Amino acid sequence: MANLSFTNIGITGMAAAVPKNTIDNYAYTEFFPKADVKDIVDKVGIKERRFAPDGMCASDLCFAAAEQLILDLQINKEEIDLVVFVSQTPDYRMPATAIILQHRLGLGKHTAAFDLSLGCSAFVYGLSIVYGLMQSGSFRKALLLDGETRSKVYSPKDRKTAFLFGDGGVAALIEQNKKFGDSFFSLNSDGSLADLIKMDAGGYRNPSSEETVQEKVVDEYGNIRTDEHGYMNGADVFNFVLREIPKNFKSVLEQSSNTNDSIDFNIFHQANDYMNSYLAKKLKLDSKKVPSCIAKFGNTSSVSIPLTIVSELQNQLQGSKKLMLCGFGVGMSWATAQLSLVDCKISDLIEI
Repeated sequence: MANLSFTNIGITGMAAAVPKNTIDNYAYTEFFPKADVKDIVDKVGIKERRFAPDGMCASDLCFAAAEQLILDLQINKEEIDLVVFVSQTPDYRMPATAIILQHRLGLGKHTAAFDLSLGCSAFVYGLSIVYGLMQSGSFRKALLLDGETRSKVYSPKDRKTAFLFGDGGVAALIEQNKKFGDSFFSLNSDGSLADLIKMDAGGYRNPSSEETVQEKVVDEYGNIRTDEHGYMNGADVFNFVLREIPKNFKSVLEQSSNTNDSIDFNIFHQANDYMNSYLAKKLKLDSKKVPSCIAKFGNTSSVSIPLTIVSELQNQLQGSKKLMLCGFGVGMSWATAQLSLVDCKISDLIEI
């Protein structure tokens, strides 16, 4: 595993934006019987999600979050030297969306900007990259923007994924300051499991064609999708999470010489309610220290960790708080971090 540590780098503020369009999962019955829908929703614990309308991209959600954060923290835009945009639903194949956002936000030409495509672990990966650049260079302020419109990726006719995914965007301001102390990261990957969560077509290995966009029945249960819809092997993903995440979580605690008792909040990727409850129990975590927003927003991929912080911890981060962040999913890729938030400003959640 790749173990990293940084000193005196931290998050000074966060904001999040979600679409106004709210999906009631219990009423999401266009393609499935109501009784089946209720069973699925009760099992996954996702009651509502937010769907971006046509024409709204992940970058629009991140832009709204960043503008609010800049306003609330009264940031001088000339001091922002770095923008990293995390997403697997970018505006275009090229150019990089981060560069579009640099211009749209009115940031200077001195700003370094690039995209990161990874998936559910990407917020933690993104933090490690920004922390590393801040540690090694003369950057003053950095924006980590993380957005996904996963509602556009999965088939509404595939019950394995139709009730899981939602959309959102977040912005985090990262700075150097001695008050933050040490932070610790563990980054991991296993490409032998790439087929567990995948979109088979639409890239350059298997380009878009008339055939790849045709709906087809894909299994004995009658689920329907195209080759350009994402799919997931839920049972194998669950087994992967239970095999890899607890030991990775414990390794970061050991790396930092801390214990569960010294951690204020443990924020897991919001994959599904049952999985995260199982993880918390296996790791012997106090349930009060494991916030969740999955019931309100569903699985928002890499956005889920920071969205949980903004939506659930806004008034609980005064003073210095130690957090464990743990993201896992598509790749397969997983990452855990321990960091301190010190008087972190959390903006009100935005709906657009």
